[in-house]
Amino acid sequence: MAQINYITQIHIEIGALTHLRAECERVGITRGLIVTDVGVVKAGLAAKAESALGGVAAAVFADTPSNPTEAAVRAGVAAYAAANCDGLIAVGGGSAIDCAKGIAIAAAHPGPLTTYATIEGGSPRITPACVPLIAVPTTAGTGSEVARGAIIIVDDGRKLGFHSWHLVPKAAICDPELTLGLPPLLTAATGMDAIAHCMETFMSAAFNPPADGIALDGLARGWAHIERATSNGQDVEARLMMMSASMQGAMAFQKGLGCVHSLSHSLGGVNPRLHHGTLNAMFLPAVIAFNAESDAVRKEKRLARMAQAMGLGSGSDVGAAVVEMNARLGLPTGLAAMGVEQGQFAKVIQGALADHCHKTNPRLASAADYEAMLSTSMTH
Repeated sequence: MAQINYITQIHIEIGALTHLRAECERVGITRGLIVTDVGVVKAGLAAKAESALGGVAAAVFADTPSNPTEAAVRAGVAAYAAANCDGLIAVGGGSAIDCAKGIAIAAAHPGPLTTYATIEGGSPRITPACVPLIAVPTTAGTGSEVARGAIIIVDDGRKLGFHSWHLVPKAAICDPELTLGLPPLLTAATGMDAIAHCMETFMSAAFNPPADGIALDGLARGWAHIERATSNGQDVEARLMMMSASMQGAMAFQKGLGCVHSLSHSLGGVNPRLHHGTLNAMFLPAVIAFNAESDAVRKEKRLARMAQAMGLGSGSDVGAAVVEMNARLGLPTGLAAMGVEQGQFAKVIQGALADHCHKTNPRLASAADYEAMLSTSMTH
């Protein structure tokens, strides 16, 4: 067993779901709203969480879309109020957890959700009044269970970030057994999301040595086990290592992300059907090449240090290794294979320049830089 107190209380082990009832009691949740989605319900995972709650009462909200929206948050708030709940239990991937974070804000704060978006100056408006949340991830990708942020598509179509320490779940229940039924492509896409978090936050120039150490270790675990987890979904050790890599990526990205995420957030807003983790995998090689010219990346030998964690010969091998890994995992060969068209570039660039991750990239990107990264990412 490993119990970690870093950012929040974390239970990470096979069978960790058994801690759910005790965590609800510790946090003071007597009637929780389980925030999940239809797929998680059909897989029987929401029922497993309900069973683990024991005597803690719960209602279920299963209408989280694949990319959470402000409309879904409103529906969740209505369900929360109707069931007279006093806490939230998110059971699912990053979408369910982020949707629950949106509900945590909106159920306790007035006005439209956009009021609290980071780029609208809304972070200081998020108060301790947020509804308490426990997160139970069923994928190993976003790491939202230990993160202070949520990504939600608001009513005007923008995909915006919401960030506050008050949004960090009060507990994270990380049980790799809940990921055993995840299909291979979703395992691959969410796994590359976790790897992208570790790599991109490590490249960020912000000074945070503990985050750098966590990111490098998470990268090593994720890179070494993603193919095993994808090819054999019942490999519990590989699933545990991917869940750890996911958690570690989010622990580390308190430091900041960069162009991979500013592009994927923006493109995900333009076309909400595109999977966030898959987009990150597509953008990583072009952004690595762009960041290689950064003084901060060169000075700290960050590509060489990532290469070492990945078992590669040199830093110049990292971008190509990501391309090769994407291919081995069966992910798309580029944005074009995902249906992205050049006519969408202008809108994507506009959103990327405004995204909260834009300024924490180690090298500030211009509109022309983003256009070049998009063009490169169309095919690999």
